[in-house]
Amino acid sequence: MTKQVHLAAHFPGVNNTTVWSDPASGSQIEFDSFVHLAQTAERGKFDFFFLAEGLRLREQNGLIYDLDVVGRPDTFTVLSALAAVTTHLGLTGTINSTFNEPVDVARQFATLDHLSAGRAAWNVVTSWDEFTGENFRRGGYLPEDQRYARAKEFLTAAATLWDSWRDDDVLADTSSGRFLAREEAGKFDFTSSQFDIHGHFPTPRPPQGRPVIFQAGDSDEGREFAAATADAIFSRHATYDAGRDFYTDVKRRLASHGRRPEELLVLPAATFVVGDTDAQAAELAHEVRLQQVSGQTAIKFLEQLWNRDLSAHDPDGPLPQEDPVPGENTVAKGRASVRMHRDPVAVAREWRDLAEAKNLTTRELIIEVTGRQSFVGSPLTVAHTINDFVQADVADGFILVPHIVPGGLDRFVDEVVPVLQELGVYRIDYEGTTLRDNLGLAHPAG
Repeated sequence: MTKQVHLAAHFPGVNNTTVWSDPASGSQIEFDSFVHLAQTAERGKFDFFFLAEGLRLREQNGLIYDLDVVGRPDTFTVLSALAAVTTHLGLTGTINSTFNEPVDVARQFATLDHLSAGRAAWNVVTSWDEFTGENFRRGGYLPEDQRYARAKEFLTAAATLWDSWRDDDVLADTSSGRFLAREEAGKFDFTSSQFDIHGHFPTPRPPQGRPVIFQAGDSDEGREFAAATADAIFSRHATYDAGRDFYTDVKRRLASHGRRPEELLVLPAATFVVGDTDAQAAELAHEVRLQQVSGQTAIKFLEQLWNRDLSAHDPDGPLPQEDPVPGENTVAKGRASVRMHRDPVAVAREWRDLAEAKNLTTRELIIEVTGRQSFVGSPLTVAHTINDFVQADVADGFILVPHIVPGGLDRFVDEVVPVLQELGVYRIDYEGTTLRDNLGLAHPAG
């Protein structure tokens, strides 16, 4: 059976993907930038717009990490505003479960779902580091097992709040023109190891029943959490082999939770470069990578693995001879990426072997190991490659991350989307009115 391709747009804001030096590069915080990218995605019949989260300005060597965007607007404010200038596009926000409370987050997502007529989605994440925790009254951080325990209970609590209203709890008083609630509407009582809350939830049941739930963790516990509770998983595994392994692993976990494979979508983040020909696209992709990974950027990445100040290191020379400093990271603060290297000494060894085999400088090596261009080629090549990946169960679709804001999605929508439509694997128009409809996900009963 031929699968339909799902596509979404990621607004790049808390990373160093964007090519700042490009003349077409615009603001990462002005509302017009969000509007342009969202409306372009909707013109391309994308499923949803994805907004990441930054809870604190990140640091390296005690200084603000100058390769990140400085500042991140409030997620709910941006998505609520975008609800007014889009009609079908889903609105997905990354909201932390470690430093928030269920009643606040449940109310905000229920409100967004009402304002958008059923287009809200929540990417549930945890926060791992004490540095970020300093911005919050509870401070500190939770060990990994407690973070996921809290996330699971947080999500269960939020679902309890949304389900505290039935679909028929709002009554119309035709004599006065007012809307009234049944006496028991919104009544809830939830107790767990992390929460002890009870009362009346103030916001009626969301149009979707519950917002679409995303999960982005890659650990074994994170994958299990997604298999048990999520509607979609936001993955970093966009290459063919890694993507298929991840897809197979996550899908096989569903049966133990009484779920079918189609109940969880796997949607990796992916970048792209489109050119008139494959050769031109490859040349453009190389230029983009050179701009994304300057010598300064290469040293920043190197420091995150080596866990030491390498500001005097020559990016055009070989890798450092000394090994990384193991243990808790003390150089980079607030960057989840540093935790992806659980054995930094072993990774450094792999990097040295790769650099020696290909005769790479430090900068060239960093470009190699942090490669971001998932799909590179002419519109025909990019469309066929994406479709091939989806049909081969590498993914159910992709969350596309442009390297230019706000116009970086324009050419993809104008030239790649029509090819996917001609192949019969991508919608001509939206199937329904809610995000669940368009993702092919069931509405929870209530």
